[in-house]
Amino acid sequence: MKLNTLGIAHQFLAARVPEGGLCIDGTMGRGKDTAFLCQLVGPEGKVIAFDIQEEALASTDALLREKGLRERAELRLESHTEMDQCAAPGTVDAVVFNFGYLPGGDHKIFTHPDTSIQAIGKALGLLKEGGCVAACIYHGGDTGYEERDALLEYLSGIDPKRYTVIVADFRNRPGDPPIAAFILKAV
Repeated sequence: MKLNTLGIAHQFLAARVPEGGLCIDGTMGRGKDTAFLCQLVGPEGKVIAFDIQEEALASTDALLREKGLRERAELRLESHTEMDQCAAPGTVDAVVFNFGYLPGGDHKIFTHPDTSIQAIGKALGLLKEGGCVAACIYHGGDTGYEERDALLEYLSGIDPKRYTVIVADFRNRPGDPPIAAFILKAV
């Protein structure tokens, strides 16, 4: 396991996503999380992945085909705010987000606080009991700090009787290292 935000998120997910499960990748990007989730759910499971950029969908499609996982995924060229149109409440095992911009893509296109918070809210409604959300918050640089601050404030206000929220950052790393956030729905 890499000791970075994505590695920690993958370890968290690997411990919670069952074979045959249903997962959502709210920000498919280059497809690494989508492929990882497809491996976890196995041939009987399903992953629904969202992105607003055709470049992201094409990259993800190519990666899944290369790994022989394409049949496990439904790729949708639309906002993660539409995820509630693709799954029923209480049916999803895990939802993944990487907030920021497409790696290697146009840095002028990135996630925004209003739609990211809306997507997290929809993800919470879709989770099964015991389900989880894993979010990597990339901030600073071209995207600034507005989304990070809004997301952290939102996470602090999530109902503690229904969810446990854990936020982990790398205190001893220079610059603006990504922040990992995890949400567990109570059983």
